[in-house]
Amino acid sequence: MTTPAQTRGTDHDGRDVRRVHRHGDETKPSWKTTELAVYLLAVIGVLIASNAVGDGAADNGSDYFAADKAWWYITLLTIGYLISRGLAKSGSRTPDHDPRSGH
Repeated sequence: MTTPAQTRGTDHDGRDVRRVHRHGDETKPSWKTTELAVYLLAVIGVLIASNAVGDGAADNGSDYFAADKAWWYITLLTIGYLISRGLAKSGSRTPDHDPRSGH
């Protein structure tokens, strides 16, 4: 955990003034992460695999990778992605601009 850096300076009258420099959030926005790219590629891969796998007409006509199974895997991927983003954001700081909080 990082703390805000304090720098010393003087104002126009030569008085000692301390300024607090706050750093931004600790994590990047989701669209800048490789997590999102991997998630999207995995979803596209599941959809392509579901469409590419034959319907098994030569065997007994059953679909090996049906749409409901593909959407189940996409749901699991989405849950995993949301958990990973939640863990990434759990240690981040957000500036509090609410005057009622007293900070």
